[in-house]
Amino acid sequence: MDLGLKDQPAVVLAASAGLGFATALALAREGARVALCSRDLERAQDAARRIEEATGTAVHAYAADVADAHSLTAFIDAAARDLGGLKILVCNAGGPPPGNFAALGEAQWQTAYQLTLMSVVRSVTAALPHLKAGGGGRILALLSSSVKRPLDNLTLSNALRPAVMGLCKSLSVELGPDNIQVNGLAPGRVLTERIQQLDEAAAARRGTTWQAVREASEREVPMGRLGTPDEFGRVAAFLCSPAAQYVNGSTLLVDGGAVTAL
Repeated sequence: MDLGLKDQPAVVLAASAGLGFATALALAREGARVALCSRDLERAQDAARRIEEATGTAVHAYAADVADAHSLTAFIDAAARDLGGLKILVCNAGGPPPGNFAALGEAQWQTAYQLTLMSVVRSVTAALPHLKAGGGGRILALLSSSVKRPLDNLTLSNALRPAVMGLCKSLSVELGPDNIQVNGLAPGRVLTERIQQLDEAAAARRGTTWQAVREASEREVPMGRLGTPDEFGRVAAFLCSPAAQYVNGSTLLVDGGAVTAL
């Protein structure tokens, strides 16, 4: 199926690894012209090189901290300039620190607020003039299954990811008349470096091994396994494409059926 993404200019935040990288790779495979960022320029350049080698499509790499307003705005403006416009914005950031409520202090709440919620607010603000100038486009926020059910030891995610989902819903209503569709994509347990880190931390708390934690989480998934970044990336590319033209204001789970809520 041709998703209709050839030559579409796309910006993916925090895409040097994990689900951001998987999304940038999937977009490039569909022919989109991709710009990505990481706080570390070398990591961004390495990610761009790997995508170019896998797809034959040139990728622009930039250093940007998505939790910093000036850095984020400068990145999006530079990317739109270098790409010759903007049609797709993928909002992504590293997951907020783990911890239950009693273990979290004011500084951690402030950091998570800037990283998780304000990075979306600021990136959308910076991208809107470019999207509107091009006649519309897509905004996709990478979320978490915590928007549907609280996750153990992830209080910051449980509080702030639903806020991003609510923002996306509001934006879908406000921006629909401008031909800008806004959606969310919520991964369950997709095997990335962060999942490995969370499993190791859970093992330390429970006095067991990360392998035992992993096996227990796999048993909670009806499909009996964790997802792969590639599986997630393909769904992200679909939601960014004209193939999903009439999908707006939705949050889609990619979790193998683990969340059983309606």
